[in-house]
Amino acid sequence: METQQPIVFIDNVSKSFGDQQVLTNIQLAIQEGEIFGLLGPSGAGKTTLVKQMIGLDLPSSGEIYLYDQKMPSLQLIEEIGYMAQSDALYGELTAKENLEFFASLYGLKGAQRKKRIYEVMEIVQLTEHLQKLVHNYSGGMKRRLSLAIALLHKPKLLILDEPTVGIDPVLRKNIWTSFYELKKQGSTIIVTTHVMDEAEKCDRLGMIRDGKLIATGTPKELIAKTKSATIEEAFLVYGGANDEN
Repeated sequence: METQQPIVFIDNVSKSFGDQQVLTNIQLAIQEGEIFGLLGPSGAGKTTLVKQMIGLDLPSSGEIYLYDQKMPSLQLIEEIGYMAQSDALYGELTAKENLEFFASLYGLKGAQRKKRIYEVMEIVQLTEHLQKLVHNYSGGMKRRLSLAIALLHKPKLLILDEPTVGIDPVLRKNIWTSFYELKKQGSTIIVTTHVMDEAEKCDRLGMIRDGKLIATGTPKELIAKTKSATIEEAFLVYGGANDEN
């Protein structure tokens, strides 16, 4: 990959809530056009970090830049698609009404809006359920609808917090196929996960444990450096090394 200005630059970011240290001195650059995975167990600090990337939370120290602009920045909202870990949906509305509401926020109108709603619902395989009230959706369906909403405006940067939790393996594979297609179209995708086989699908990984970035690299590099057979083994090796330092 050519050396270029990173699309996301995290400069020595730390975060604490009272006495609890959630992130410690995170230094990370994410390049345009890559699928970057943040891998770590629940409570490692992944969600806190992605919230800071999009400006929903502020670091206690350090700075985050997207497209060379310091976050938070209202100017960049249209450039980012964000899918939170908890679904921000209107249960009393149908899926179509939810999509139309969010599409209007992104300035999508008329035939373009109608076409894009159909396209994203095709990706997540929910077209048959467009007219269903969201409170009648299962948990997995709500995750898929949240992903469809994040994709609506074809964002250049897509930040997805545990996007495939509760989604069956076959559909999860289809969703990852759509991620590769988005990458081909020039999107950059940041995915948080604790699922090891998903981690191996990423171009590069940042391993996070106890709020610290313990390793970065391609899955192959991380496996090779630790003489491991799998990403899971590599994570355990890096985690152990982190304890000794």
